[in-house]
Amino acid sequence: MTLATQITNWIILGVLVICFAYQAIYWLFLYIKKDKPHKEVKEHRFAVLIAARNEEAVIGQLIESIKMQKYPAELIDTYIVADNCDDSTAEVARSKGAVVYERFNKVKVGKGYALNYLLNNMEEDGLNDYDGYFVFDADNLLEKNYIKEMNQTFCDGYRVITSYRNTKNFGSNWLTSGYGLWFLHEAQWLNRARMLCGSSCAVSGTGFFFSREILERMGEWNCYLLTEDIEFTVSQILQGEKIGYNKNAVFYDEQPEKFVQSWHQRERWVKGYQQVFQKYGKQIAKGIFKEKNFSCFDMTMSIWPAFFVTAFTIAASLALIIIGILADQDISFVLYNAGLNFLKTYGLMALLGAYTVFTEWKRIRAGAGKKMLSIITFPAFMFTFAPIAFVALAKKVEWKPIEHHCTVHLSQLHINE
Repeated sequence: MTLATQITNWIILGVLVICFAYQAIYWLFLYIKKDKPHKEVKEHRFAVLIAARNEEAVIGQLIESIKMQKYPAELIDTYIVADNCDDSTAEVARSKGAVVYERFNKVKVGKGYALNYLLNNMEEDGLNDYDGYFVFDADNLLEKNYIKEMNQTFCDGYRVITSYRNTKNFGSNWLTSGYGLWFLHEAQWLNRARMLCGSSCAVSGTGFFFSREILERMGEWNCYLLTEDIEFTVSQILQGEKIGYNKNAVFYDEQPEKFVQSWHQRERWVKGYQQVFQKYGKQIAKGIFKEKNFSCFDMTMSIWPAFFVTAFTIAASLALIIIGILADQDISFVLYNAGLNFLKTYGLMALLGAYTVFTEWKRIRAGAGKKMLSIITFPAFMFTFAPIAFVALAKKVEWKPIEHHCTVHLSQLHINE
């Protein structure tokens, strides 16, 4: 049993090195590479696109933060698709000055369908005189220099751009802080490093930009999978697009505070990842092995290996325990090894959480105590992905809306500054 356990450990270590060693190089890039200077800045005309479903509590604050941008107001227009709403989302958005289209379709459900409906209606109404489009969720808030910063990166030549995803309810509980730390890690460790080393970044749900040229190439918004952001990212990379990132374009997102909602959301993510690789798997494999496209490899490693390594570790430990019991062998070493692997994983995740907390300390909107507590609870948040993933891969998952109740204004996030 000892030999079998040691072989299992070596297999796990080998997989981890193959899948994640390159991210250690990413970390080095954060400290040895400098941001390239921006090119000459030119002001562009933008449309802000927001798909909202029963978001009357938060949609007004987002529109207000758009109006507060340090960018010419006449160059920004806001469009809302009130998607299957039975509240006052449309009325609130109109009262704040947004152009609103209402959509009622219980069959084609999801953000991708809503965005396509919105863009098609804008096109039919002649509202297409824009250089590019921003996509936000209704619960988001933008820092005042957001569009100005993103315009600079657009002027640098990037036609798809993502941004710094912060959390407006970070300190609510272990779930919101867990989400918050992961998105900060994704923004600063992964996307910023990708930007520095010249690789493609990844769009993460909301807070991103695409140019008019990208939309024209797509024909229409045609990303309808459960994770339309990952589908959009992968489809653009496969077409040779390099997605940019702006670390100074900061927006705030509201995270689920209830475990049931968090379970449904992350279940959708996992099922969406599966859908993306079912649809684009052959093209991704071709990109990795034939075309030597590093970004295809990077996107694959960022999504699947952590789950499979966790699943393999759990399955291998259980198998060794069952075999040991059936063969009447001493399984104390197997149990010891399983516990040790758990502690090692917990420690590594806590270390990742601590690094993120301390490097992004000033930007995290929570008290010092809650920031420190998040380091301890972050591994627990990550561990819950394992059972969610197992269930998601074995069942049919449908898109479900997330309720938003955090009605803070941008000024309240800066109250202690």
